[in-house]
Amino acid sequence: MLASPSFSARAALLAGLLLSAATPARAFLFFDFGDDQQSAREGRPMAAPIPREVVTYHGREKPGTIIVSTGERRLYYVLGDGRALRYGVGVGRPGFEWAGVHHVTNKREWPGWTPPRQMLQRRPDLPRHMDGGMDNPLGARAIYIGGTLYRIHGSNEPDTIGHAVSSGCIRMTNGDVVDLYSRVHVGAKVVVTR
Repeated sequence: MLASPSFSARAALLAGLLLSAATPARAFLFFDFGDDQQSAREGRPMAAPIPREVVTYHGREKPGTIIVSTGERRLYYVLGDGRALRYGVGVGRPGFEWAGVHHVTNKREWPGWTPPRQMLQRRPDLPRHMDGGMDNPLGARAIYIGGTLYRIHGSNEPDTIGHAVSSGCIRMTNGDVVDLYSRVHVGAKVVVTR
């Protein structure tokens, strides 16, 4: 059984988020709780692989909508006034692509992970359940997409962001998913395009 993140790890995440609030979007810093856990524990910031930024948005979706462009490997959170916040994401690998319109049905901090039956059939070596924590593949936050097996979640593999590598879930850096989690509400529309 994995322990939940220590007080110092949570403090490092909070410090990184506070630092990011005072930093322009293109220079956003986050604390990577994946490949370089020692850096995270020591509170050393690392540059995000694909920095989040505010971009122009000319679509028809209302503020608060999440749009995932799997082809671009980007997630857009519609802000309103012709603007959206753009994040880099990892998406489903070949054979695991999907598209559709759904809604956020749940949100969890440091979520536990129970691999779906279909995944366990492909990968019987996986644990049947993993408690939340820094080693958990769902990362720091999970946003559940109703009517699907998929989530928008953090990752303990930040180098996969910008690639098609998942079993259908939308992966984000832990810093980015914490930011999105703070903005999105249960019931929000999620549009996934291919």
